[in-house]
Amino acid sequence: MEEKLFNKGFITITLINFIVYLVYYLMMVIIAVIAHDQLHASFGQAGLASGIYIIGTLVARLIMGKELEIIGRKRVARWGAIFYLITTAAYMFVPTIAILDTVRLLNGFAYGMTSTALNAIVTEFIPEQRKGEGINYYGLSTSLAAAIGPFIGLLLLNATSFHFIVILSVVLIALSMLALFAIQINNVVLTPEHLAELKSWKVSSFIEYKVLLIAFIGFLMGLSYSSVLSFLASYAETLNLVSISSFFFVVYAGIVTATRPMSGRIFDRYGENMVMYPSYICLTIGLIILGLTTNGIMLLVSGAFIGLGYGTFMSNGQAVSLKLVTSHRVGIALSTYFIGLDLGLGVGPYVFGALHAQMPFRDLYFVAAVIPVISAILYLLFYKSGKTKKTVVTKAKELA
Repeated sequence: MEEKLFNKGFITITLINFIVYLVYYLMMVIIAVIAHDQLHASFGQAGLASGIYIIGTLVARLIMGKELEIIGRKRVARWGAIFYLITTAAYMFVPTIAILDTVRLLNGFAYGMTSTALNAIVTEFIPEQRKGEGINYYGLSTSLAAAIGPFIGLLLLNATSFHFIVILSVVLIALSMLALFAIQINNVVLTPEHLAELKSWKVSSFIEYKVLLIAFIGFLMGLSYSSVLSFLASYAETLNLVSISSFFFVVYAGIVTATRPMSGRIFDRYGENMVMYPSYICLTIGLIILGLTTNGIMLLVSGAFIGLGYGTFMSNGQAVSLKLVTSHRVGIALSTYFIGLDLGLGVGPYVFGALHAQMPFRDLYFVAAVIPVISAILYLLFYKSGKTKKTVVTKAKELA
């Protein structure tokens, strides 16, 4: 009999994850505006205030990937949520750009700490034979937050105030924190050998070698997608499509919501390759269409393909990472994968910002479209014999 996927624990952790990411994306799109307009920071300082968050996140993922099973998933998740609440409330007290940078760094660490724990915790609530489907539904919360967060952030910034946005974020995180204390969370029982392995200071206790390639591909995919996150608004201005550009992420969210259940079932039934390769192709097509865009319809069509590409890759890359490791290495494996993804999103704005000084937006998106092709080639080289779920699982066991 097939085990129930939508159990209480799975639904609760997925909703908490949605809120954690929603606040992250909501604040990300408005913080540079606040730094420039209210704290009179230069554009360079405003960019640093936005990007320094990623540094805090990466440090947290690196540390917590190692410490998660030692300290315990329950304690890391709950203390992470408390720290996320405190550092989010601190946005109400930022009189200078230096203090804002400090708050952003700590807030990024809290977000990284909480999300890393949630990514590991949710795996315990997903039936083994439905891992791909479960991770895709869970990943849907992240994808929807990535689409809805920027939309709500810009909407509220124009309609209300930064103070109101911070209060709303604090309330949402407080509800998540209460839910984390109410739900039963089980820690992984470690053998003495596993505990000694995790407590060591070898590189392998911080980074999972088995997922390094998929993490590097995640870095490339995040790098490519950052061109959309960072410059879509400016690009839309040059095309006189500002009014319709706000619906880009709505289309992105809609297509991800519609296709995510199907991609999860394909992953479980036919193996990851049947999902991963289409994600590279769709992101490439979406970025090419975006570069060729001359009207609103083309802009929205590109949003659909980019959603099919990057939105599908995010969660399925996570599912691939899970298949390669044993339970006591799940925290480190997911930490390694998301370090790659976050690093790509963090570095991307600087890389494409420098490229934009040499070329127009149109050509910039053509350059970005080459990156998923490179990702597909790397994936092909690594998984050249993994055409089905069965062969990839065998390969994973050999690696272990």
